[in-house]
Amino acid sequence: MDRKIEKKTWTLKRFLMIAGVLAFASLSVYAFWFMDVRSTLNVEREKLTIATVQEDTFQEFIQVTGTVQPIQTIYLDAIEGGVVQEVFLESGTMVEEGDTILTLTNSGLQLQVMQQTSGLYDQINNVRNSRLNLEQNTLQLQDQLASAKSQMEILKSQYDRQKKLVERDLISEQEFQTTKENYEYQKRRYELTYESYKKDSIQTITQLRQLNNSEDRMFQNLEAVQQILDNLSVTAPISGQLSTIELNQGQSISSGERIGQVDIMDGYKVRVAIDEYHLSRITQGLRGSFPFDGQSHELVITKIYPVINNGQFEVDMEFVNKAPEGLRRGQTVRIRLELGESASAVQIPRGGFYQTTGGNWVFVVNESEGKAYRRDIRLGRQNPEYFEVLSGVSPGEKVITSSYDTFGDNEVLVLE
Repeated sequence: MDRKIEKKTWTLKRFLMIAGVLAFASLSVYAFWFMDVRSTLNVEREKLTIATVQEDTFQEFIQVTGTVQPIQTIYLDAIEGGVVQEVFLESGTMVEEGDTILTLTNSGLQLQVMQQTSGLYDQINNVRNSRLNLEQNTLQLQDQLASAKSQMEILKSQYDRQKKLVERDLISEQEFQTTKENYEYQKRRYELTYESYKKDSIQTITQLRQLNNSEDRMFQNLEAVQQILDNLSVTAPISGQLSTIELNQGQSISSGERIGQVDIMDGYKVRVAIDEYHLSRITQGLRGSFPFDGQSHELVITKIYPVINNGQFEVDMEFVNKAPEGLRRGQTVRIRLELGESASAVQIPRGGFYQTTGGNWVFVVNESEGKAYRRDIRLGRQNPEYFEVLSGVSPGEKVITSSYDTFGDNEVLVLE
């Protein structure tokens, strides 16, 4: 008789399978909650630059380059062109105001001046003749007026006498009427002559005033024309040091050509070129400094030239105190130009990391674990040495500031 064999529920095989599933599930839960699954990269610590985040006084500034120049410069331009006749003073000479530097000759200009001078003298003579004609016309009218008045007065006396006689019937009425008509005619003639003289006098005064003004202008023009030849002599406008181009006898100089300059050597300023990006923030009064001969010397912006040339504009900076001894014209200095007031801020040194992250994140070092973790940050102002940190890291923490080019997209660095 066959006996039914009962199948066991908990076999060793099933037990092992269940144990394996539970172990895998436990491992998965552990990995999900406790294990760091971020991408990791091993790096050599010695090849990294690690800096400590610190809170300190932050000064926003830029480094600019300036050229030392005299405090004031007056340029020498040839007002009139010509050929160099004689050079009296060489470049580098100290000159006094009014000293003759060189003379030019220009035969065409001299002929033109002679022609203009002759023409102006002709015009002056015409004005004088016109004035003489006006004066003669006035004298003629005065003579006519005096004659008319004299005739009128003679006839008036005769009229008054005959009027009394005709009342006494001592003369005929016809004789009296003739005298009366002559008197009234002469009286009317005098009145008309007087009106003509009065109107002519008003016009004459106006014309004489115009002629006098015209004559004054002609004399001014004559003086200006004669001074044109004076422009062929180049003189020092101020006292100072002369700098000129190479000048030789017989050399042709064009009108308006710059032939040199005179520098006032009482002091120096610095002409600084600044990137146009900073134009809106540059104002008069901003200060800067540069080291020279072991000391720091302060400058202040006194003038701004807002014209943009090749992406830059220029400013003039003058020394707050006396310019240092040994400074020379044309010397180049590196200036630290301050853009605002200093204030306390959290900051990290500048470094190659910025080119990769754009300042949006950094690797923060955990010394106890020997690792560095990626963390988002937010930067504010900057200067050539530091970034201002607005959020993301705290003073005392350490960050990697060297280049991140080889780190790829890894989020954790193992420092070996």
